Amino acid sequence: MKRLAMVIAALLVAGAALYVFLNRTDPSAGQAPVLAGAPADASVLVRGEYLMKAADCIACHTVPGGKGQPFAGGVPFKLPFGTIYSSNITADPDTGIGRWTDDQFVRAVHDGVRSDGQRLYPAFPYTSYTQLSRSDVLAIKAYLFSLPTVSQPNQPADLSFPFNQRWAMGFWNAAFFKSERFAADPAKPAEWNKGAYLATALGHCAECHTPRNLAFAMDKGNDLAGAELQGWRAYNITSDPKAGIGAWSDAQLAGYLSSGHADARGSAGGPMGEAVEHSLRHLKPEDVAALVTYLRSVPARQGQSPIDIDPKAPWAVSASAAAPASNTAEGHEMGLRLFAAACASCHQWNGQGQQTPYAALLGTRGVNDPEGSNVTQMILQGVNMHVGDNHVYMPAFGKAYTDTEVAALANYVMAQFGNKAGRVTPEKVAAQRTK
Repeated sequence: MKRLAMVIAALLVAGAALYVFLNRTDPSAGQAPVLAGAPADASVLVRGEYLMKAADCIACHTVPGGKGQPFAGGVPFKLPFGTIYSSNITADPDTGIGRWTDDQFVRAVHDGVRSDGQRLYPAFPYTSYTQLSRSDVLAIKAYLFSLPTVSQPNQPADLSFPFNQRWAMGFWNAAFFKSERFAADPAKPAEWNKGAYLATALGHCAECHTPRNLAFAMDKGNDLAGAELQGWRAYNITSDPKAGIGAWSDAQLAGYLSSGHADARGSAGGPMGEAVEHSLRHLKPEDVAALVTYLRSVPARQGQSPIDIDPKAPWAVSASAAAPASNTAEGHEMGLRLFAAACASCHQWNGQGQQTPYAALLGTRGVNDPEGSNVTQMILQGVNMHVGDNHVYMPAFGKAYTDTEVAALANYVMAQFGNKAGRVTPEKVAAQRTK
């Protein structure tokens, strides 16, 4: 019995030591590549504003649609085990981060630990931000502290047990997270390293475009191979020419990142539209080019359910801009009627788009995905995106149409413009409404 107790004690000590070792903090400041939009000789506030936009802080910390104050938090993130809400990151001393020291702010960004020692959930992407240099993190803090403060208490997370136990995140971090700064690859050109820093650290692309395992940690073996996020499909952005963006031209990639649209490829919506509006469109052309260079180098992966694009869907090719082909109602009578009533005037029957190229449908990944996740969400939520002087708008039809009607319209759109047999059901639409 005594020997068993000694063995158990030894295992506990070893386990505790391993826990501490795996949760160790990288104390290094790190050295970030110099971005065109944040040159070393710029003021800290100029650098901080650019870096903040590149990191897309406002999208997660501001309730959209003019319903929330900038950076005051309250944005809900619906997860399989409950809902969490983003925090107030204004410099308000009582409800925000106004009393946080530099070290406390850096620790939160690098290691996911709040000023009170409580652990953050990885919906805040410290798993990517850990690569940011201390200098860049503090420039972002300086900019945030220069903005108007907002007194708005944080909304507590609504999570089921045991996920509501923040201390347990220490074990998650031990298994899936490593505190470390970005390390430039000396074998790669400066532009590639700049793009890598933008994609993996500041832009945290993997947080949306990489699938997650059962523990909600990113599956590194399928980095950037596509995932589903809050009902939207974040597409494969590896260099695979068929499943990813390997066949896109540099101009198409740069155009999509900076404007949310690439001719013959598609337009951004949902979370990607937010990323373009709040973050990517603000990048300098040199930084966008660096990001394209890095994405070109990402190993090709097919990912789950790769999308086979038909750029010449027969029903669309045989239609005119003003009228469908004679056989397009076959099996899709309800969907065709709905499209004629609400969609054809903007998208046209041939899918070329009328008032704006953003409305073009032919050749896009959304209409070629039989699961129809993004098509369904576009119908339910619409699009309301500002990119420079362009106001990209599509009305939401979620309140106007029943689940059956949304499913019929989505399946018709995929048949008409993607030559695909859509698998959207009323039950799936009902589930999509809650995401």
